[in-house]
Amino acid sequence: MIRNFHGNAEAVETLTEMLATSRIPQTILLSGPSGVGKATLVRRFASVILDATSADIEKIEHDDLFLPHNVEMLAEREKLASDKRGDDPLMLATHADFITFSPDGPLRQVSIQQIRLLKDQARMNPSRGKWRVFLIDQIDRANEQAANSLLKVLEEPPSHLLIFMTAENPYDLLPTIRSRSVNIRMHRLQEAEIASFLATRGLDAPERRARLGNGSPGAAASIDLEVFDKRRAAMLNLLEVASRRAAFGTWLKNVESISASKSEKLEYYLEVLFLLLEDILMLAHGFDQIRNPDLARQLKAIADAVSLEWMRKAVERTDEMVRLLRRNIQKGIALDAFAIELRDMVPAGS
Repeated sequence: MIRNFHGNAEAVETLTEMLATSRIPQTILLSGPSGVGKATLVRRFASVILDATSADIEKIEHDDLFLPHNVEMLAEREKLASDKRGDDPLMLATHADFITFSPDGPLRQVSIQQIRLLKDQARMNPSRGKWRVFLIDQIDRANEQAANSLLKVLEEPPSHLLIFMTAENPYDLLPTIRSRSVNIRMHRLQEAEIASFLATRGLDAPERRARLGNGSPGAAASIDLEVFDKRRAAMLNLLEVASRRAAFGTWLKNVESISASKSEKLEYYLEVLFLLLEDILMLAHGFDQIRNPDLARQLKAIADAVSLEWMRKAVERTDEMVRLLRRNIQKGIALDAFAIELRDMVPAGS
């Protein structure tokens, strides 16, 4: 049985039935929003099928990318030159029969060197038992060369190998990869489900974490509220400038700070920006159940100052910045362009 997993009961039931009937596809794709537990569920599944002891389970869980030692390791690898990372492809294998390949480097991509390493590892027999389990986390971040190379393994995987992949959107993958995988869709959790999960962790501010988690227990648990509030203040200022609720000059201090910090990635700010835009849209349509109730007054003022077309354009431009993240766009320039374009949509003096 798959234990100690919160939410997405249908996905858990599907994998549990595969275990019970011993009818397990060799390639499984778990798709769904970031942070809903896709990689966690793979680790829970692996613990069962590898007949893991308590010590084995600890080894498998050691490779959770959200754990502080792995977060630090990934940050250190970002500082390496690309050829250094290529010579030493990222692979986590604390347990010999459970291997994780995850995005690497500043652009967080799954590289061709990692897939070549995967192919080498695939030929090795299990150290114990019948199976080896590979997790390719965020396969939608594989570059084209890596994705094409992976196909050769998916077409004829060794009989002892189970390959799990995770992706936010399966349609970002090559059709040939999708066609060779059994797709299990996972969904955002309800706030009550996240609250139940957080209760088991004993974390502070569980209600606020549940709201800000946006259906993601991983995000709810890992969020640093102090850092989040600093990012939120910057993105609120961006939206106030873009809606002419604040002078453009007030944005300069924020954008300079964001641009100067190498550790503050644009994607972190875009996640916060999406939450604020969602709240503005909710308030514009008369709903008061928002994720940032302490900012209701400021967000309502923005909602009253802009049009539905402005909101549509704001979401569209945020989506565009997300798509451009893999091209290493300049944070400050991208956010400045967002503010200027949207500000021009609001009549002066409104």
